[in-house]
Amino acid sequence: MRTICLIGGSGFVGRHVASALCTRGIALRIPTRRRERVKRELIILPNTEVIEANINDAKTLGGLVAGCDAVINLTGILHERSEGEFRRIHGELPRRIVDACRAAGVSRLIHVSALKASHDAPSQYLRSKAEGEQQIRAAEANGIQTTIFRPSVIFGRDDAFLNLFARLASLSPVIPLGCPGARFQPVFVDDVARAIAECIDDPKTVGQTFELCGPKVYRLQELVEYVCALRGLGRMILPLSARMSRLQAWFLERLPGRLMTRDNVRSMQVDNVCDCAFPAFAGDAPQALEAVVPLYLAKKTLASRLDRFRGRAGR
Repeated sequence: MRTICLIGGSGFVGRHVASALCTRGIALRIPTRRRERVKRELIILPNTEVIEANINDAKTLGGLVAGCDAVINLTGILHERSEGEFRRIHGELPRRIVDACRAAGVSRLIHVSALKASHDAPSQYLRSKAEGEQQIRAAEANGIQTTIFRPSVIFGRDDAFLNLFARLASLSPVIPLGCPGARFQPVFVDDVARAIAECIDDPKTVGQTFELCGPKVYRLQELVEYVCALRGLGRMILPLSARMSRLQAWFLERLPGRLMTRDNVRSMQVDNVCDCAFPAFAGDAPQALEAVVPLYLAKKTLASRLDRFRGRAGR
């Protein structure tokens, strides 16, 4: 591999995948809606071209993948801002990517989906992810070598999961927690990035789907309690029943920012845990959450103090 188009590369996971690929000497082409909002750490990567482009336009997408040896699709959303957005991003965009790869002669395609994606899943999010997987698998008939990854919830310094609960804990002495018994097996973002980078040239990964999880399963309430302890905050966590969880989500999805929606609640009805070990081809065993999260969430660490200074400086 010499050049890869990294679609969704400007996001949280994408920045880590880009870094992992650059260390392997691969040139990257990364489309983004607004180049001025892309983090500097991505722009300064060697042999990386960040291009302002509309990936929903078929002609633009075709130009982006032309001349590339592989395409990696990382695009995804947790909340719909308009009706049908899940299907447009998770289902229709993978189809357009497959069409663009076929037209440009790109023979390698890696797609990141979601753990427990299924056509009969309780949430629209998981069903739309399954639709995207179906589009990717259909590419095999056109001679495109594909690999699909299904990660559990992903954690890391800039994640939108544990950091969200850290912010909520700093605002209120009581945390009403919907779906407290939901089970997750969080995986470190660098482990996800390593698995994606390692599979690029591995013929044994072609036509395969891999689940990506960390070494331990947690209930959501356990994760929130852990975050509060790291931040040195004595907070009362109020577990909500299934009915109250849906009511809370109904209220929150009407507020700016949409912290949670009823579709999120339906997703959490399915245990977000793996049925297999971490892929052997990815190398080292995945990092434990307890080995990483204190480095950026613990109240008195140097990293957390530097993050606060950056926040005050608007960086």
